Amino acid sequence: MKIAWDRRGNGAPLLLIHGLGYARWGWEPVLPELAEQFDVILFDNRGIGESDAPPGPYTVAEMAADAVQVLDEAGVARAHVVGTSLGGMIAQELALAYPERVDRLVLACTTPGGQKAHPMPQVTVALMAEAATLEPAVALRRFVENALAPATVEAHPEIVEQIMAHRLATAQQPAAWAAQASAGATFDAYDRLGALAAPTLVQHGDEDVVVDPRNADLLVELLPDARLERVPGGHLFFWEAPEQFVSSVSGFLEDA
Repeated sequence: MKIAWDRRGNGAPLLLIHGLGYARWGWEPVLPELAEQFDVILFDNRGIGESDAPPGPYTVAEMAADAVQVLDEAGVARAHVVGTSLGGMIAQELALAYPERVDRLVLACTTPGGQKAHPMPQVTVALMAEAATLEPAVALRRFVENALAPATVEAHPEIVEQIMAHRLATAQQPAAWAAQASAGATFDAYDRLGALAAPTLVQHGDEDVVVDPRNADLLVELLPDARLERVPGGHLFFWEAPEQFVSSVSGFLEDA
């Protein structure tokens, strides 16, 4: 499997894992500052960007193995891990299946998955149903805007345009998007999280309509060593308040 990855900065190793439909450019607002403090490793999940896109469906377990491959190729035995959305599911699986590879864990806007977790908010379910009737570029813009807080869309349209430009440049084939989506839809760590030993910071945007914010409470309840941070913003809150994200994450990781 070819998994494309980059490396920036110096310090303790920090692996960044992004979500559905986002390549490694998705860390753009926070990468420069994180790279001032950490040896940041970021990669394109299978199915997007410069990585291979084998036929799906994918599983989160397969995508966690891809992350281990990246660590192996980078010569890193153990790293802090930050995962957002689907990337947060991959990060959970990575910490469960390969605990020796994970130091501290940050889970952003994600879910433990399964039937016991809170389902996707109806506004996003409705958008997914409507998207099939829209022009692809229109649907994509709606999804980008849906991942941000309404006030951000109104006050900072440049963020929408920046994300749109990246997503158009790394546009996924529909089959690859569906393969990634299947991984998220079938993920279920709910009954396994009691075995996840890594100290964990759980973050969630208080206006997230992609992943129900109540899942953050579930994660903190299920994980043995976790704390919760609610932050202003939507599903992509680290695009909306990057300085706050970097400060919070670096403070947590440097407690190690």
